[in-house]
Amino acid sequence: MRNAFIEELVSLATQYPHIALVVGDLGYSVVEPFADRFPDRFINAGVAEQSMTGLAAGMASEGYHVFTYSIANFPTFRCAEQIRNDVDYHRLPVTVVSVGGGLAYGALGYSHHAVQDYALMRSFPNLLIAAPGDPMEVRACMRYLAANPQPSYLRLGKAGEPNFHPAVPDVAPGKWLKVADGADGGDGRSTLLSTGAAMGIAMGWRNAPQYRQHSAHSMPLWSMASKPDQIAAVQAFNTVETLEDHLRDGGFGSWLMEAVVGQPGVETRLRAHALTPAVCGTVGSQNMLNALGGLGTTPPA
Repeated sequence: MRNAFIEELVSLATQYPHIALVVGDLGYSVVEPFADRFPDRFINAGVAEQSMTGLAAGMASEGYHVFTYSIANFPTFRCAEQIRNDVDYHRLPVTVVSVGGGLAYGALGYSHHAVQDYALMRSFPNLLIAAPGDPMEVRACMRYLAANPQPSYLRLGKAGEPNFHPAVPDVAPGKWLKVADGADGGDGRSTLLSTGAAMGIAMGWRNAPQYRQHSAHSMPLWSMASKPDQIAAVQAFNTVETLEDHLRDGGFGSWLMEAVVGQPGVETRLRAHALTPAVCGTVGSQNMLNALGGLGTTPPA
């Protein structure tokens, strides 16, 4: 996903001269194509994420669409106040880019876990979450954000995620993207709905007998504003099972449940799969931690 991000950013910066990139003294071996091509629109703010976000807000107020870039939770929790006060409440076009969402950097310790970031970022009323599930969705999200500059949060996997879409899809906030039809004669009335890198887990689960008839969908763009569209979307299915590499509390599944609460016969169609708190404070590989948290390659019975 990182490579797709920087390739698309360079391409879009050619088209949009107001796009800028600010990093927190990292991203080396990734961001050089942008820095070399557009040195006047690239800034290394140092290990100072709060200053990085304030700088980005100031640039955005002067007409730039700024992408800030750092690892996992550092551009979010370390500068939550700046995101809220400077970016979100002023509706400024700053895209906070978090690389290594979920437990991608799990081996570096729990300081690098990003399993509460959805809970934080979705609480900001004007901020759009962009959580692509594969490199094609990364490109789609980037194109949407460039064409619609606004406060946003782009959550990327670390590296090596496979493509599940054959081409770059059309994306919009709250829109469900079909990734795969149900197999074994499935009628399409049950689906696995993922956001972010959990798409890979969902596609793996579809090999299990209990999920072979499920279709697979993803939602790469979502926010407070796109909740009203979800009632009709859920009603199209008998069962919707969400997947996310995030804690259940405050996550994507909880967001969808909030969107349909109070709708008779709708909220009972939902089941959320997310990480358990067992991963908090634990160090290990991404696969090991996902399995510990209940999102292993084998789905729960």
